[in-house]
Amino acid sequence: MDSDFVYSFTQSKLTMFAAALLLLLLLAGSFATQLSPYNPFDTTAFDLLDSELPPAWESEGDPRFTLGTDIQGRDVLSLILYGLRVSLIVGVISVFCSMLLGVSLGVISGYVGGKTDALIMRVADAMLSFPTIMFALLVSGAARGIFPQDMHGDIAVYIIIFSITLTGWMQYARTVRGSTLLEGNKEYVQAAKVMGSSTARIMFQHILPNVVSPVLVIATLHLALAVLTEATLSFLGVGMPPNQPSLGTLINEGNQYLFSGQWWVVAFPSLTLVLIALSVNLVGDWLRDALNPKLR
Repeated sequence: MDSDFVYSFTQSKLTMFAAALLLLLLLAGSFATQLSPYNPFDTTAFDLLDSELPPAWESEGDPRFTLGTDIQGRDVLSLILYGLRVSLIVGVISVFCSMLLGVSLGVISGYVGGKTDALIMRVADAMLSFPTIMFALLVSGAARGIFPQDMHGDIAVYIIIFSITLTGWMQYARTVRGSTLLEGNKEYVQAAKVMGSSTARIMFQHILPNVVSPVLVIATLHLALAVLTEATLSFLGVGMPPNQPSLGTLINEGNQYLFSGQWWVVAFPSLTLVLIALSVNLVGDWLRDALNPKLR
């Protein structure tokens, strides 16, 4: 509790608020089944007579539906909780896979060098030249063309995770490669070579623990980008199917009725998405400063 890391966290009220908000959203998504008033997948739980109800504080609102209902009579709050869980699962898993792939390739590239380094970095440079959304759309479209139509709903989440993973590993690889180049010439690496340690052990047991600090910052900021990418793909109709609601699909469905007066169907999922991205970015900015010895 006396460390500089904890002290810098407790001295930033904005960071504490962002971390508390992020924790609240993570818990809400994790326990969506227990917290949601209704099950949006249970067709017997909603009635078409309850469709298009405004939030409970409006004059025509119903106390049973705090944030109103959509055109099918589904509770918007329950949809947001279930959609939040899907978006966070996709974001966390895709960030982990991107980090695992990027860090591994970055360590190998920086330590081995030569043609291996040139090949990995040229592939990373080529992929960085493509916009993230466009490349994700390309991968998603290709996967949907390869697999049969009846499988799209079952494998949609895996396609999105794969798409985001392929568009996010480059930053990890470039950052870790630069740090590995600096660490590779230090005394502890030379000592490990003299002791007869294998190349793999030197890379992943000796060098890797000393290059992970910037990776944590990138992963935190990448989480917000991954959630936004999933929402964008779902909004464009190539992400999660309508029967597996995410924040992107909810915004896409609500956007169709925005100008008919049903503002709550799109407003609250959009606000949730903004809160996720904002809280993650604020925590990531603080983490970047807290892990930088020069700024401490």
